[in-house]
Amino acid sequence: MKNPEQVKFIIRNIKTEQFAIFEENFGSGQIVELKTKVQFKLNREAKNLGVYVGFTFEQGQAIFLKIEVSCHFNINEDSWKNFVETKTSKIIIPQDFLIHLTMITVGTARGILFAKTEGTNFNKFIIPTINVKKMLTKDAQFPL
Repeated sequence: MKNPEQVKFIIRNIKTEQFAIFEENFGSGQIVELKTKVQFKLNREAKNLGVYVGFTFEQGQAIFLKIEVSCHFNINEDSWKNFVETKTSKIIIPQDFLIHLTMITVGTARGILFAKTEGTNFNKFIIPTINVKKMLTKDAQFPL
C-alpha cells in the first residue's frame, strides 16, 4: 500500500454538521471534560471518503459546547484502485492515510470552532492537539 503522501486526493467539501452552545449548562470554575468521536463514510461511486469529527465540552455530563465537522475527500482514480481488494470484496483504507485525513479534519474543526465562538466567552475553549494515531489503530474496511 502507498504512503499517505503518495495517495492523491482533494478536499471536495467541508461541512459544519452540528454546532451548539448551551450556556445554561456552563459553570465558571468547574472541571471541563472534552469528548471526541471520529467516523468515516464512504461513497464508492464518487470515490469519496467523508471524515466526521465531533467534540463535546462537558461539565458533570452536561454538554455546554458541541461541534461536529466533516471533510469530504475525493480520491484519485489510480489511488482508489490501490484500496480495492477483489479477493476479499473489500475497500481497505490504510490507517496512515486515515490518520492524515483525520488530522486535516480536526484542524478544520478547530478553526470553525474558533470562528463560531469569536467574541463570546466560549472562545477560550479550543480543541487541543490530539494524537490521532492512538485513536485510529487499524485500517478501515468497507464492503465492495
